[in-house]
Amino acid sequence: MVYNYALALVDGGEGINLFMIKRIITAFLCATCWVLALQQSLPAAILLDRVVAVVNSEVITWSELYSIMAAEASDRVRAMDAAERNRIFRSNEAEFLERLIDIRLQIQEARRLGLQVREDEVKEAIENIKKKYQMTDSALDESLKKEGLTLEEYKQRLSDQILVTQFVNQQIRRKVVVTDEQIQQYMKAHRQNPLGEDEFRLRQIFFRKPKDDAMREALEEKAAMVVQRLKDGEDFAALAWEYSEDTSTKIGGDLGYLKKSDMAKEFVDVLTGLQPGEVSRPFWTEQGLHIVRLEDRVAASLAKSEKEDIRRQLEEEMFAEKYKIYLKNLREKARIEIRL
Repeated sequence: MVYNYALALVDGGEGINLFMIKRIITAFLCATCWVLALQQSLPAAILLDRVVAVVNSEVITWSELYSIMAAEASDRVRAMDAAERNRIFRSNEAEFLERLIDIRLQIQEARRLGLQVREDEVKEAIENIKKKYQMTDSALDESLKKEGLTLEEYKQRLSDQILVTQFVNQQIRRKVVVTDEQIQQYMKAHRQNPLGEDEFRLRQIFFRKPKDDAMREALEEKAAMVVQRLKDGEDFAALAWEYSEDTSTKIGGDLGYLKKSDMAKEFVDVLTGLQPGEVSRPFWTEQGLHIVRLEDRVAASLAKSEKEDIRRQLEEEMFAEKYKIYLKNLREKARIEIRL
């Protein structure tokens, strides 16, 4: 069906990602798909075409409006008897007319800006559609005929769709930029446990907690002496071998890489102010007295795929908001008369 051909062009266009407006564009593209069916079911008095809106200097007719509603109707609505289907259409007239006005405004603005669709672009779109659905020229003509469209009418609607797509990409889509900082802000606002953690590679000189609190001062003096020797240029690994009282002694106090969540709060507090290569002041934990050297810090990072997912989500949200504002501005500058 023509409805599917329209979606094929939206999905297959190079550089096009306009999910938020597919329904509007497709509805416009299918503007005459169900006219014949409507003519068979609507009262003769209503079939007298009339103007339902004026957009600047262009008119929108009743037949255009009802054709759009028919094109977007669900299978359930299409299966209803004529009277029930028409009742539903009448209750949705205003909403669908607003959509058609938006499309008309964008086409007008695109033309004002000098945007044009080349004949070869339309031809390429049709060839892509035929290829995707494995259709011959005669099969396409026959399908369009069933829809109440000539090939020339269909080309015009494809041209209008391409024009709107170019317009939206130029004026809105390409101006949407999501920064890494915005992604990080999103993670902080929406996740209690972000993927990844900061990791620290540490060396340690450790003194066990004395059983007698009276020995704490003497141990602190010993640690201060070790810190002074480090400041004087002595090797941390050698002093760890000489003084440290934990299992890392034999490897120069090397603790390897530790995740932030695996460390005691006292370690985290001390490391917050350290740069790689710097040595901490002596500090106490429940286990004893520690001196650490920060060898390396690896910042938390998102998996590349998740980061791109968040970027796309933020881009769509920003696009939807900017698109809404742009349409509002177009409407404010336009002369719109509704005659429903």
